[in-house]
Amino acid sequence: MEQWKGLIHRYGARMQVANSVPPVTLFEGNTPLIPAPRLAAAIAPGSQLFLKYEGLNPTGSFKDRGMTAAITQAVADGARTVICASTGNTAASAAAYAARAGLACVVVIPEGKIAVGKLAGAIAYGAKVVAIKGSFDDGLRLVREVADKSPVALVNSVNPVRLQGQKTAAWEIQDQLGKSPDWLCLPVGNAGNIAAYWIGFNESDLARPRILGVQAEGAAPIVLGKPVLRPETKATAIRIGNPARWGEALIALQESNGMILAASDDEIIEAYRQVARLEGVFCEPSSAAGIAGLAKCVKSGALHPDGKSIVCVLTGHGLKDPDSAVEGIEKPLTVEAKFESLARVLGI
Repeated sequence: MEQWKGLIHRYGARMQVANSVPPVTLFEGNTPLIPAPRLAAAIAPGSQLFLKYEGLNPTGSFKDRGMTAAITQAVADGARTVICASTGNTAASAAAYAARAGLACVVVIPEGKIAVGKLAGAIAYGAKVVAIKGSFDDGLRLVREVADKSPVALVNSVNPVRLQGQKTAAWEIQDQLGKSPDWLCLPVGNAGNIAAYWIGFNESDLARPRILGVQAEGAAPIVLGKPVLRPETKATAIRIGNPARWGEALIALQESNGMILAASDDEIIEAYRQVARLEGVFCEPSSAAGIAGLAKCVKSGALHPDGKSIVCVLTGHGLKDPDSAVEGIEKPLTVEAKFESLARVLGI
């Protein structure tokens, strides 16, 4: 079996990305599609439920798919510096791939609104991190202005090359299933991922799935039909009030005969804990929004799961947001290092 070499090596002929330079890759992609029968029994009885675990990309999120393309293109275009605004995952990914390519990287984050695991990644990879007194949307406005006025490459998902990388996840799912699923469920923040999946499915010869997009109640502009000026949610990766790819998300939902809804933070956290405890898969809270939305749709009768193949996209690894994993739980028991002490706790 040929060694995996990354997305551009495998799918480059189907991606609109420069081929004049060697791909900047950390061997991203090829993430597992994990059957989830226990979770299916709990939230979508009768379905074949799968988890596309994007947290196993090199920097722990799906952003690496787009970043291999964006940084490769930046190198081909002669860029020396890249910049992005981020709620966390884009920051870590941009910093890692910029380091791989020998480029400088600047990331702009909303002050106090980023999970510590993501900030740690961006710093470790050597990026210049700038916190602003504002939201992600303010940050995106600022970095777009910087890119317009200076020779700095913008690597947010407003860069169309990012979607060229992210669309490959749709093809991987089809390769792994041997078909398209009936439903694809995923979180929606800046809406680049939902747009990219739909591009990928449209560029395939196979039937297209229906799309279920899920936003957090405190950051649900597409559901509400208007921007949210001060988005708030524990699902930090989707805390975005004015998605850059809003229009493309609406097209994906309309053309797929799909649905979009909002899940509460409690519903998202419940799904986040449920997938770990039932299937042994640890994702960040935002990643579980698709699962929360699926459970909500099945419960309301809006989606009938029996006999359906369903894929929930888990966009990031749980270690991206370690604070959420321990928040509100009991501290571990401490006992003497004696058999009798341990036996008493275990009831044996």
